[in-house]
Amino acid sequence: MKHPIYLYRSENSFHLFEFKSEGPNGCVSKIVEYSETATKNVYNLGFGDYNESTKEVDDFSITNNGDSLKVLATVASTVSAFLEHHPQALIFATGSTKSRTRLYRIGISNNFPAISKDFLILGLNKAGNWEHFVVGADYEAFLLSKNKNIFDI
Repeated sequence: MKHPIYLYRSENSFHLFEFKSEGPNGCVSKIVEYSETATKNVYNLGFGDYNESTKEVDDFSITNNGDSLKVLATVASTVSAFLEHHPQALIFATGSTKSRTRLYRIGISNNFPAISKDFLILGLNKAGNWEHFVVGADYEAFLLSKNKNIFDI
């Protein structure tokens, strides 16, 4: 993505990333977490606002800091960092709401030429089948891999 990003930090395993969104609603802590799923080498991308009081991540919150492109670009940058340290991993991503999944699809579509140079991107269509990502198609979820030859579909 050709957008500016926030500086972020990660712990040693590169599974957890933290950064701060800055805007009219203040400085908001954001967390990106890659957690293992029941399927070998598949990690779920979790993302949301970090609540200091409850020590929980809220993936339904709406920050409204006017920096959504910068936040999305930062999350995309953590994908690259995670896959650099875990090259055999697959990342499963979907929004916590339909509108957020749509936002992710738009972000991938708008940056597809650059993203597809380094990553294989699959989309889960409404029929429940994985297919190579097609700009303009509607998807329920996404699967990303640094290894472009991992799937034969």
